[in-house]
Amino acid sequence: MSGGTDAGGGDEVLVVTERTRLRRLREKGSHRRADLDAVLRAGFLCHLGVPVDGTTMVVPTAYGVEGDQLYLHGSVASRSLVQAPDTTVCVTVTHVDGLVLARSVFEHGVNYRCAMIYGVPRLVNDPDEKLRGLRALTEQSSPGQWEYARQPSRKELAATAVLALDLTEASVKTRGGPPDDGNSEDAALGLWAGVLPVVTTFGEPVTDPLLPADVVPPAHVASRAGRVLGE
Repeated sequence: MSGGTDAGGGDEVLVVTERTRLRRLREKGSHRRADLDAVLRAGFLCHLGVPVDGTTMVVPTAYGVEGDQLYLHGSVASRSLVQAPDTTVCVTVTHVDGLVLARSVFEHGVNYRCAMIYGVPRLVNDPDEKLRGLRALTEQSSPGQWEYARQPSRKELAATAVLALDLTEASVKTRGGPPDDGNSEDAALGLWAGVLPVVTTFGEPVTDPLLPADVVPPAHVASRAGRVLGE
């Protein structure tokens, strides 16, 4: 999986392929595994791009990470999951951190963190790995929920497809900071420029109205209220 180590800090570096080679804005890119892990750790929703019936389908779906594997799941009847093990897919994860509002519209942009992962996923058939993959998916979005809630039955497992994708072929790009036109001719316009931050936080838990009044959110759920996604 590793193409070497970063001489500056001994960090693992992903193998660079033609699909992940950084061609534009290379200063914003990275092939450090630590940067990939940080982007994946900060979220739980990805977009799966896969050829389906002669066209390209992009499906938003939850993901989970365990070790060197990214797990996806869905119904066994899902066309995107049924066809994905036979072809190369592209998974993207993106976090928007702010709108960059410059002095000119041309220089407007977005502060972001994103990852692209390529590969041919495999259908998970081993029962133990299937449970590990579903646990990773659950814990990615709701840490503590796997042990709290009822776990899948044999019938539910049979109706669920789990895909595993190696984190071997991937790249990361990020953009942060103020607009790039502070030293341009447009600086003389006297216009405001800067960043409008975008922060996603969890709200207060909303209890199912069918629950008895004495059933309250467990600590692992209640404690996330007000916290920023990825913390």
